[in-house]
Amino acid sequence: MGKALPSRAEDYSLWYNELVRKADLAEHSSVRGCMVIKPYGFSIWEKMQAQLDKMFKDTGHTNAYFPLFIPKSYLSKEADHVEGFAKECAVVTHYRLKNDPGGGGVVVDDDAKLEEELIVRPTSETVIWNSYKNWIQSYRDLPLLINQWANVVRWEMRTRLFLRTAEFLWQEGHTAHATKQEAIDETKQMLQVYTDFVQNYMALPVIQGVKTESERFAGAEDTYCIEALMQDGKALQAGTSHFLGQNFAKAFDVKFATKEGGLDHVWGTSWGVSTRLMGALIMAHSDDDGLVLPPFLAPIQVVIVPIFKNDEQLSQIQEKVDTIKTQLQAQNISVKFDHRDTHKPGWKFAEYELKGVPLRIAIGPKDLENGTLEIARRDTKEKKIYSFEEAIDQIPGLLDEIQKNIYQKAETFRAENTSEVDGYEEFKQVLDDKGGFIWAHWDGSAATEEKIKEETKATIRCMPLEFGEPGQCMVTGNPSKGRVLFAKAY
Repeated sequence: MGKALPSRAEDYSLWYNELVRKADLAEHSSVRGCMVIKPYGFSIWEKMQAQLDKMFKDTGHTNAYFPLFIPKSYLSKEADHVEGFAKECAVVTHYRLKNDPGGGGVVVDDDAKLEEELIVRPTSETVIWNSYKNWIQSYRDLPLLINQWANVVRWEMRTRLFLRTAEFLWQEGHTAHATKQEAIDETKQMLQVYTDFVQNYMALPVIQGVKTESERFAGAEDTYCIEALMQDGKALQAGTSHFLGQNFAKAFDVKFATKEGGLDHVWGTSWGVSTRLMGALIMAHSDDDGLVLPPFLAPIQVVIVPIFKNDEQLSQIQEKVDTIKTQLQAQNISVKFDHRDTHKPGWKFAEYELKGVPLRIAIGPKDLENGTLEIARRDTKEKKIYSFEEAIDQIPGLLDEIQKNIYQKAETFRAENTSEVDGYEEFKQVLDDKGGFIWAHWDGSAATEEKIKEETKATIRCMPLEFGEPGQCMVTGNPSKGRVLFAKAY
């Protein structure tokens, strides 16, 4: 296949775009700002989705589905919410087209103007809370723990596959509770679910924290988040969980009869992750030869490439491979046998390296004679000869080892690219020289936060859940509760 990709050191952005394209993950659509997720990319997303869905259900949530269209008046009910999303909304104004009698092709039929314009959902709080009003009457109806898998539209002008597109896929959880504490506990629980998923399945270490007021979700009282570090030294927000207080309950008049016989507004949360996690997976682990996929999320965990000269050799190899495949599949390991005669083994090796398949097995006539096969690891590029029996025994352990090694590598990278600074000049210097995560003191004011952002392009990614030592703000010298996490971000 030749050298497939530019190197990360050469041009990180180009490397990412080319990798997404060449590994067959996604491509730009003819619709500006939208993407087509290709089968291989979608199969990774499906594995993410399946695991997250199980984790949501294990914590008591159920799935539902709400409309794509939201009446404009709903969005207006929560002031901060509408202000936060207004610039990104796609609006439906008409419901019919007609042929232009003047020969201008198809035009909007002005007789078919909607009485109330509809917003294509940028997020579903409003339409969901409008339903909750009818579903919740008493404390017996609480908690209400619902998740939705859906697409959303946020009209982005500068797009990047997986990281920022006008339409993307996600899940959004929306829950209602009888008390403030229950809602806060739910918000934190879902942050922990995301943390467990990203660390244990995506093999990516994250930092948990709370967003500053200016970075908070529009309409929330608190936004909890997890932040991950990419290989170019930029941060990526990998998941958010919002404590909504009673804001949406008040906006949509969602009240319940309390145990004590009173009437109160419910307390709400919302939380979500999106196909942006695909971008995180690619950027955190991949190398100059292609994707490096954690085995727990790899659609193909083991690929078997036969080396043969004729049909007779292939059928002998096939017989042995069928046995190996059956034994591995019995252990829930996904296996592909690539016996195409249209491509040479070397081409296939490069293709599966590009696609990030964790383990590759090569087997030829000589291996059949010797009762051996060669296993190559994608993460370390190590190759080793095993007997058939050994291979079956070793593969599950090897996959676990690869999963751990990928996490360890990302954790080491993060440690090497995390700095603690006290002065503003030092902060700027570290940001320019190596980027990464920077822990520094901030005085808690929006003005200082804005100044840092304007002058350095770095933002406060999060405030830790528990502040460490108090100190002095690196910019103003004013008192600081503790260090916060800064980085340039996607």
